[in-house]
Amino acid sequence: MADAAIVEIAEYHNDVVSSLRLYFGEMLRVSAADFRSCDAIANLLTLRVEETDQRSAFFILASLEAAFRIDYECRCQKRMKDDVSRAFRAIYKSRRTRVSLEEDIFEAWKEHSTGSRQLIGELRGAFKFRHWLAHGHYWEPKLGRRYDFIFVYSLADLVLSAFPLQRFD
Repeated sequence: MADAAIVEIAEYHNDVVSSLRLYFGEMLRVSAADFRSCDAIANLLTLRVEETDQRSAFFILASLEAAFRIDYECRCQKRMKDDVSRAFRAIYKSRRTRVSLEEDIFEAWKEHSTGSRQLIGELRGAFKFRHWLAHGHYWEPKLGRRYDFIFVYSLADLVLSAFPLQRFD
């Protein structure tokens, strides 16, 4: 079952896309006689849906980052005894909260847990996409795959069910 935070983002995403389709559908109905206007309206709808898709994927990844960072702090504070927690405490001794998600947290999971290598690789690729989104799309990303909302949501759902991430209760 998907995490409540990403389900809420998905519901919001679906609401916005439905609203865009309704709004632009009405615009298309009103200007049905002018084919040039219809093409422009349809193109604008496509652009708006793509932008919404990217924004929603961005928020899913931000939520996923928060889950990993909360897990890091929780494991350090609770002094848990598993290998990942021990690795986190070693990182915490030198870096405290200035920990890198990709270089420290993901690497500790990759090195100290079983079955996480492929998912960590997928996460690293998705976070390259997030960096591209966060920094204004000003370069041409070399991502190796197309990242869209559906892929990012599915990856987040898989990661959240595969990793035993801790939370403060």
